[in-house]
Amino acid sequence: MTTPDTTPGTASTTLPAPRGRTRTAPRAPKPTRTATRRRAGAWTPWLYLLPALAVIGGLLVYPVYQLGLISFLEYTQAQVSGGEPTYFKGFGNYTALFTDPQFWQVLLATVLFAAACVVTTLAVGCALAVLLTRVRALPRLALMVAALGAWATPAVTGSTVWVFLFDPDFGPVNRLLGLGDFSWTYGRYSAFALVLLEVVWCSFPFVMVTVYAGIKAIPSEVLEAAALDGASQWRIWRSVMAPMLRPILVVVTIQSIIWDFKLFTQIYVMTNGGGIAGQNLVLNVYAYQKAFASSQYSLGSAIGVVMLLILLAVTLVYLRLLRRQGEEL
Repeated sequence: MTTPDTTPGTASTTLPAPRGRTRTAPRAPKPTRTATRRRAGAWTPWLYLLPALAVIGGLLVYPVYQLGLISFLEYTQAQVSGGEPTYFKGFGNYTALFTDPQFWQVLLATVLFAAACVVTTLAVGCALAVLLTRVRALPRLALMVAALGAWATPAVTGSTVWVFLFDPDFGPVNRLLGLGDFSWTYGRYSAFALVLLEVVWCSFPFVMVTVYAGIKAIPSEVLEAAALDGASQWRIWRSVMAPMLRPILVVVTIQSIIWDFKLFTQIYVMTNGGGIAGQNLVLNVYAYQKAFASSQYSLGSAIGVVMLLILLAVTLVYLRLLRRQGEEL
């Protein structure tokens, strides 16, 4: 017979066992079939996503790896042609980039231009979405078809058409406005304004259709009650629609930021590669000029890595907002 532990401050952990029997610890319960099926079912979505993840990983991981690798090397035309050996440069490309005043000017111009594009696109898209709810079926169908046509137009084609429309010699816009031979692409701000108009023209349909779908999901009783209380259309939008459409507005805003921040085609086509003396450069065009026009591939890769990190931060914010919306819903 065993004796209990009588040490002060401790609890007795040993109990006397009956004669002829050995006391054993209780066994853990075996997992039921339901729990096993649940564990196996948790991996089922990943099995369906595995082929797509493999393809996306092959198409994205390796290029990103090469981009980051080249940004740490000395890799110019001399290394490409084999005239000089490629060697590890460390953070030398990033140091040269961050100490270049032109990089910070281009970064600031990119941020401001992208912000102007996003704000204007959201304003036009939301206004037309509200207009779609006020017009009849035939005008609504015509506006939807026209907007989707603008959205489906390739960027190169749309940019070329807009350059022709605002051409100082043959464009109809200058004739209608009485501007004579005014060149929109000569000045820095007029060129940015021209590109902004084209970007908004091809981007607002996404915002319009998305916000229109969100407005149609709002109960009509809520809007009718606000109208009966004497609220104006602006007050209804600001106090009723906008708060209820906040998840949708957040999604279209983040996506517009990503699209407009990495703008390339419109700037390159409409300003002939960045404008006079590079006055209309944005980061994407700046990286292209450094990598291919100047054959400084490592410096262009460093600019690409900086853009990737900025867009990755924006994407993480976007995913976090989506997760919050999912929790709320």
